[in-house]
Amino acid sequence: MSEDLYYIKRPSTLSSDAPLLIMLHGYGSNEEDLFSFASELPEELFIISLRAPYDLMPYGYAWYSINFDAQQNKWSDDEQAILSREKVAKFIDYAIYTYNINKENVTLLGFSQGTILSYSIALTYPTKVKNIIALSGYVNKNILPENFSEFNYSHLDFYCSHGSVDQVIPVDWARKTPEFLSSLNIKHSYTEYPVGHGVSPQNFYDFKNWLEERI
Repeated sequence: MSEDLYYIKRPSTLSSDAPLLIMLHGYGSNEEDLFSFASELPEELFIISLRAPYDLMPYGYAWYSINFDAQQNKWSDDEQAILSREKVAKFIDYAIYTYNINKENVTLLGFSQGTILSYSIALTYPTKVKNIIALSGYVNKNILPENFSEFNYSHLDFYCSHGSVDQVIPVDWARKTPEFLSSLNIKHSYTEYPVGHGVSPQNFYDFKNWLEERI
């Protein structure tokens, strides 16, 4: 149901069968962050930006808790991540039912923790989405179903990018993504930009052009 996740939206100029873009922000941010891109994206997109469900102090929200003192393989609350994944998966159904959305043309745009969640959603529920824009994140196999390698991902397309000097999520983690996606026969592109943990102007224009070709 919609009350599970707060969101803001920008309606499409199309009266029916609009392509849907759902935005998932990073750790400690909120729904306004990625939504700042909305005015520069194609008008036919129906854009929804979600707020993650977990409050952080003193401000911001998260899709799941992070223990910054833990080792790499123990630093995220995977149970919370899976719960958030399920909330977003249900929200996709809600959005399609509530608005005049083309259910065959759903794109997820994630940043950082939002990207990690987007990978999990697409690889758990591939029939719910078509395109994934994965900015500054990586694949956490711990929040994928055990049999994910048996699924049919042939229709999916991923745009993946990362900052080559990212100080939050090491670029080496992201560099494992192309081989992983290739092993599943998933169409994808992977690009690095000379920035830290953020989205450069060139990165924005590149994923914008990528998306325009697919909607």
